[in-house]
Amino acid sequence: MSIRRKKEDKKTEQEKVEERREEVLAAGRKFKYPLQWTNHRVVISTILIAFIIIAMLVISGWLALYRLGRTDEFLFKVTKIFPVPVASVDGDNVPFSDYLMLYRSSVTSIERQSSDRFEEGSMDELRAEYKRSALLESEKYTYAAKLAKELNIEVSNEEIAEEFNRHLKIGGVDRSEEGFVKIIQDNFGLDKSEYERMLYLSLLKAKVEMQIDENANSLAQKVESLLSSNNHDYKAVADELGEKINYQETGGLVDNKNIDGGRATEAMKLEPGQSSDKFVSLNGDGYYFVKLIKKTDNEVNFVSIGIPFTVFNKQFDGLRLEDKISEFIEINSPSEDNN
Repeated sequence: MSIRRKKEDKKTEQEKVEERREEVLAAGRKFKYPLQWTNHRVVISTILIAFIIIAMLVISGWLALYRLGRTDEFLFKVTKIFPVPVASVDGDNVPFSDYLMLYRSSVTSIERQSSDRFEEGSMDELRAEYKRSALLESEKYTYAAKLAKELNIEVSNEEIAEEFNRHLKIGGVDRSEEGFVKIIQDNFGLDKSEYERMLYLSLLKAKVEMQIDENANSLAQKVESLLSSNNHDYKAVADELGEKINYQETGGLVDNKNIDGGRATEAMKLEPGQSSDKFVSLNGDGYYFVKLIKKTDNEVNFVSIGIPFTVFNKQFDGLRLEDKISEFIEINSPSEDNN
């Protein structure tokens, strides 16, 4: 003990302070390291919980979209943010958001205005039909976009704005943009940007069809030549070309807002006896020529010649025959579900 005391006595004050400091730090480490370990476990637990929540959300979304066939607005908005596919066409994914947009634009007006006129079974049948139609159209639009890339075809924002403004005035009505957007929301369940997306897809597909369908372009030139040489006698052209074209007569006055690919709207711009130039139908499925017979403030009587696009559909159908179209959802009618 005396030797130890002598050693202690020989230590300087600074050495004693350093030793005391080490004793204090050593005591503190006993509490510090357990706390660090606890914090580490909290971080790991938080990450695991977050991962589990995300996984549950992903699984729930997958079940809702791919197994339960949900089409509500919330999932529509989600698919616009996360571009999950509903199908694949020749290696290109079909956006789920496009499918839901097309489906909702078709079924919304019936669900809001006419659901009380149908039995639930009939409504289910209609929904299944609209789903199948929307899936087919979204697949075609994806194929059109694929061809557009290969052909360097584009649709500009100016073209979309011009088409939107043209829709504002369909039927000769000068609507405000605000009023038209309200109509879109009420009848199609879409906002302006979603409606513009539909216009973009339609314009792109029409441009592709016009470029690849040499037969339709050649036939349109033939019709233009014949109409110029026979004083716009549509019936004579129909007799000469037969089933190569679609000749139609309204047989009397029809509403100038008639859903007919834009023919009534174009006819309303003419004077009796006048014939229009070639124009593409509103749904982009071919060319039209119209000749006005008679019109009132709200009705028109006209004859028309239609030249359908055929090449695009033939190529698309060929992809299906070659098993190059894969669908990731099943659309069954109620009768199939009950079997």
